Amino acid sequence: MAQTLLMPKATAIWLVDNTALSFDQIAQFCKLHPLEVKAIADGEAAQGIKGLDPISTGQLSRDEIARAEANPNHKLKLSEPKVRVPESKRRGPRYTPVSKRQDRPNAILWLVRNHPELKDAQISRLVGTTKSTIEQIRERTHWNSANLAPMDPVTLGLCSQIDLDMEVEKASKGRPLPTVAELGATLQSAQETERLTPSYEREEEKEKEIDADAVFRKLSSLRSAPKDEDDDQY
Repeated sequence: MAQTLLMPKATAIWLVDNTALSFDQIAQFCKLHPLEVKAIADGEAAQGIKGLDPISTGQLSRDEIARAEANPNHKLKLSEPKVRVPESKRRGPRYTPVSKRQDRPNAILWLVRNHPELKDAQISRLVGTTKSTIEQIRERTHWNSANLAPMDPVTLGLCSQIDLDMEVEKASKGRPLPTVAELGATLQSAQETERLTPSYEREEEKEKEIDADAVFRKLSSLRSAPKDEDDDQY
C-alpha cells in the first residue's frame, strides 16, 4: 500500500515557515502547485490553517530536509513508517466456523426480535446466513423452530459489537420516530402536575380546618359562661 502524506497543505505551511526549501520542492512533496505554495508563503492562501510538523509525525527526517536544502534538485521522500498497517481486504461473505454454525438460527431469532429494523441483507452480513433462512425463522417455518432460543450473536462470537452497532445505526437513520401509543405510558405534562398538590399539604390544610373549628367552639363556650353565671345571681 502506497504511503500518502497526512494533511499536505498544513505540512506545506510548516515547511515554508521552518525550512529553506524551494517552492518546487515543497509543491512536489505535498502534491500542490508551486503557485499555491507561493501564495501560502505570501499569506494569500491557507489562512487560519496551523502548520503540521512532518518530522514529529514521522513522515520526514531532518537529514532528508538538510539534503534537499543543500541540493535544489533533490526531491523529498517520505520516511518509511515504523508501523505497517495491513491493507484491508475486500469484504466478502462472512465465514462462520463449523463449530458455530449451529448457533446461527438462535442469533437470527435474537436479531429479528430485538432489532426488527434490520433488513435481511444486514442480518445476513452479521451472521453469514441466507435470506431464505431468515424468512423461515421470522415466519416460524424453520425445521427447528420449536427448539430455537434467541441468543446474542456478539456473545456467540458470530459478529462484533461494533459491526452490530453500525448496522443498527444504518437501519435506524430512515426510521420514523415512535408514536405515543408505541412508547406506552408517558410522564404527565407540566400543566397536569401543577394542578396536583402534595398529600402532606392537603393533610396540613385539613388539620388547620379542624383546629380552627375547635378554636371557634372554645371561644363561643367562654362567651356563654359569664351570661349563665349572671342569670344564676338573679
